[in-house]
Amino acid sequence: MRAIVGPDGGDATARRLLEEALLTEIDPILHAAFSLNIDIGTAMERGATAFGLTFFDVIPAGSSSAGPLRVERLADVHFVRAMTLGEEVAYAAPDFNGLMRLGALYDTDPALTRRLCIVPGAALRQYLATEAAPDLLVAARQGLVRHWPTATASLELTLSVRLAFGALVLVLVATLLALPYLAAAWAMPAWAAVMLLPALIRLAALCMPNHATAPEARVDPQDLPLYSVLVPLRDEADMVDQLCRGLRALDYPAHRLDIIFVVEQRSPQTVAAVRRHLGDARFSLVEVPHALPLTKPKALDFALPFCRGEFVVVFDAEDRPEPGQLRQVVNQFRRAPHLHCIQARLVIANGEKGALPALFAGEYAALFSVFLPALGRWGMVMPLGGTSNHFRLASLRATGGWDAYNVTEDADLGVRLARRRLSCGTSSSATLEDAPETLRVWIGQRRRWMKGWMQTVLVHNRHPAQLIRDLGWWRFLIFEIMVFGMILSPLLHTGFMLTCIFAFFTGHMELLRLDLWTASCLSVFALGYGIAFAIHILGLIRTGQTRLLPFQALLPIYWIAVAWATLWALIDLTLKPFDWIKTAHRPVSDTQRRQVAAE
Repeated sequence: MRAIVGPDGGDATARRLLEEALLTEIDPILHAAFSLNIDIGTAMERGATAFGLTFFDVIPAGSSSAGPLRVERLADVHFVRAMTLGEEVAYAAPDFNGLMRLGALYDTDPALTRRLCIVPGAALRQYLATEAAPDLLVAARQGLVRHWPTATASLELTLSVRLAFGALVLVLVATLLALPYLAAAWAMPAWAAVMLLPALIRLAALCMPNHATAPEARVDPQDLPLYSVLVPLRDEADMVDQLCRGLRALDYPAHRLDIIFVVEQRSPQTVAAVRRHLGDARFSLVEVPHALPLTKPKALDFALPFCRGEFVVVFDAEDRPEPGQLRQVVNQFRRAPHLHCIQARLVIANGEKGALPALFAGEYAALFSVFLPALGRWGMVMPLGGTSNHFRLASLRATGGWDAYNVTEDADLGVRLARRRLSCGTSSSATLEDAPETLRVWIGQRRRWMKGWMQTVLVHNRHPAQLIRDLGWWRFLIFEIMVFGMILSPLLHTGFMLTCIFAFFTGHMELLRLDLWTASCLSVFALGYGIAFAIHILGLIRTGQTRLLPFQALLPIYWIAVAWATLWALIDLTLKPFDWIKTAHRPVSDTQRRQVAAE
């Protein structure tokens, strides 16, 4: 232990750190690295040198595994045999006790130093990811196919299905818009019910009281479980420093964190940026080879076998989670053993940057502070956010992980959890994100989201009888109303607006004659607008963003933009069903960080 402490510490420091580590059941090497703020590689090198063992900070390039690697056991591997320069060498990433045992072996067999090399855990994980890459890719792309073949977009989204869905959406929109002018009065109640049902679900959510997560007594660090954090990145080199600051700020024992940066190999600058932080023992890197589909869920599935925690959470490049989020979620999981997934609250931090971010902030506030909490309490299908969703690792694996071919993997996973009767809940702990500030970026992101929802609707409705058996009639109906409402509502709103504009400017005001149909149309759309405004207002009040309330008056214009993105999504679904439109991110300035901290 004295050697690990290094020249700046004395015997007293070494003894104190060892006693603390043994008392709290922490690996002494990790405890020394975190307490003295030294690189984990440096700490391991000092320990290896003290026992006369060889140390490398990486496993040499070109070393090939001397034995088979089982994908499902990669998280537990601490020792691997590899052929290096024609000789078999054992590479080990031991803890303190393991290092002492290897040192004792060296005393009995000094030649061991030629056949054994100590490496940091992050280096061993990178090597395993490279060596097992072919098998990991197969598991990432085909894992759900093998586990649940009728629930993956890779098999269910044939061209004929996609074309039929696009035609169905357009016919439904045209029919609902034309009915007031073509149908008799007896059809009006059915039409009004179809138009109003999505809004009525939101009205019910509005009436639910706000049950914020109660503050918990601080849990002893020894009682906190190992927590895995997956951070998928592509072309995000500029975000890495900010991201690492946020992850280091998590109020969670450092030795209980297993943070895995999942980086596409075709992003060499991002890989290099992450490597600069790998001296922190919490961090490791898994590089994802270039292979179709080029999606975030495929990358997550590639890295999932490396997760070691009892729980796992996904954070995106721009995320700034509240420091206490992991502790709060652990408490929720322990209080509610029936929960298998908890969605943290996503809050937009740059809402004051303009009308578009302000409207986006209102949308997020309504969704994550009002609507999702209500769905969770009702036990309905919950459309998860793409980040800050926390899972029991065993439940996530039992569900098949993510669908590598679904471009809104979060929404699809929420449906599959519900179909397996694995309940989801929400947390009041917030994760800050930034909304797109330009229409071009926003349209690209929204196209992907809408296409993903269309994928999800198609996949899970391909076998409706089984879906009803899995969900039950009530949850099935709410799910169908919710998802079809999400797709159709912006198109219907825009169609209604265009119809009114056409009637006004062409002088055909008789189209809007004041009769039962006209009164019904106006009432339905007025009620829909009112509920939408109300849920945005309540959400912004709950997130403390009341300064953004005036911008919500622009919601009708915002929905026209959503309709435009939805039409593009229909085209994308037909022509490019699995293409991923990536959203670009920028780091937060120091001024913005201080403003958020002050609030």
